[in-house]
Formats: sequence, structure tokens, C-alpha cells
Amino acid sequence: MTKKRLRIGIVQMGMSPDPRSNLSKAARMIAEAARGGADVVCLPELFGVQYFPSRRGARPRPETIPGPTTNYLSEAAKASRVVLVGGSVYERSGRRRYNACAVFSEEGAMLGTYRKVHIPQDEHYYEQDYFEPGNSYTVLKTTHGRFGVMICFDQWYPEAARVNRLMGAQVLFYPTAIGHVRGIEETEGDWKAAWERVQVGHAIANSVVVCSVNRVGSEGETTFWGGSFVCDQFGKILLRAGDDEGVFTADCELALGDEIEKGWGFARNRHTATYRRIVK
Repeated sequence: MTKKRLRIGIVQMGMSPDPRSNLSKAARMIAEAARGGADVVCLPELFGVQYFPSRRGARPRPETIPGPTTNYLSEAAKASRVVLVGGSVYERSGRRRYNACAVFSEEGAMLGTYRKVHIPQDEHYYEQDYFEPGNSYTVLKTTHGRFGVMICFDQWYPEAARVNRLMGAQVLFYPTAIGHVRGIEETEGDWKAAWERVQVGHAIANSVVVCSVNRVGSEGETTFWGGSFVCDQFGKILLRAGDDEGVFTADCELALGDEIEKGWGFARNRHTATYRRIVK
């Protein structure tokens, strides 16, 4: 098969109460990933601020896209000459508020944005208090391949991963903010293990690379578990980070997805007429 190597850079970081400090840290870590040969770099969800949806009644400051944070990310992508999946920001669009991810080219041009579709509403994850759901998915053509972008809670939905694959995605990026919450027992089982397994399943079922980038550190009652990872199109873990800050890279071969589809036919053997109940 024709080799098409892609080096993915992961920025796993913790956030301080100071947005300016978070932005400058992100830029330094993006540059470090670029020096390590990364072609594309991904930041965590809401990387510019501490995770305010952990409580009700917070008063975060939304911003427009383009706006201060995305302008900063544009310059960081241009300075480091990488495609940048810009985590996410709290977006203001008229009277609406979204959790939105902007993606930039190596020249700093904004290639597109994605607004988080699946919005959780659980104890310490009160996102429906702050965000409205987006209504579409985004797959972007870059110099290094076709990238699908989703955000955190989208990770649990196989339908979303499938739609991105049908739109041509070769890699799925998931900027993330998830962790253990003090006082909440994980009665269902190991949350972190399930979180990784479901995404690995998306990779295999859709013959795509999956890159999930989480934050770390303790904020209030939540300890974000890190565990950022990259897996290939047949579920092999190429990189799994621990629970500390760091910059990591992983190499993958995009052509492997085509080879898997040729051999296993997961897409071509679908029977879509039997799936109507999924959207009812």
C-alpha cells in the first residue's frame, strides 16, 4: 500500500484561572509538538479556561468566532506551521451560545468550525446550562488528510462517528474534558476504561484513526484523568498518555484505512434500509 504517514501532536494540559496564561501555555506546547515533527496538533476542550460547567450559575465570558482566542490560535498555527485543531471555546453567535472548535491551516487560515452536537447534563457536567447543540458535523480537507472534529460527549455516539466517516473523514479528533468526580461512585464500572473502549470501537467500525485529547489536573470536585490517546484504524493504541501535562506525538498511516475497508468491507456491506429506527 502507498504510505502516507501522519504525525499527530497531542497537547495534554491543565488550566489555571488565568486565560492569558492558558493561551500562552498552549502556544508553547503547540510549538513543542511542531519541533517534534507534528503535522497536526490538537488541544483539549475549553483549553483557555477552567471547566466552568462543573457548577451552575457560573458567568463565563463567551466570545465570537473569529475572536480573541481564535485569532491567537491562528497566529500559533502559522508560527509553528502545523494544522491546528483548536480545542474549543465558549462561542457567542447572536443570542446563542455554543461549545465550538475552530481548525486552522499551517498558514493560520481558519478552515472551519464545529459546534458540539451532544450536550451532557449531569452532576458537575451542567453543559446544557451554557451551550446549545450544534446541528451538523464538520469534515475538513487539509494538506495532511481529511479530518473530522467532534467534542467530548460526542465520543459516546457511534452515529456521530459514522456520519463523519461517511463524509470522508480519515481521522477523528475529539477535544475533551472528562474526569473523576469526588463523591460520585462509579457504580457502572470503570469510566475511563469505557471512555477509551467506545472510541476505539469507533475507529475499528469506521476504519479511521481516532485521536482523543483530554485535560488534566484537579478543578473543584473534578480530577481530569488525562489518558489522551491515538489509535489506528484497527484499534491498535499508538499512544496513551498518563495523567500529567505533556506534549506527545504518534505516527499513523492513513492508507491503512483503505486497506481495511478493502479487506473487511465494513462500509460497503452496510444495509442502510434496516437502520431507519436509529433516527426515529
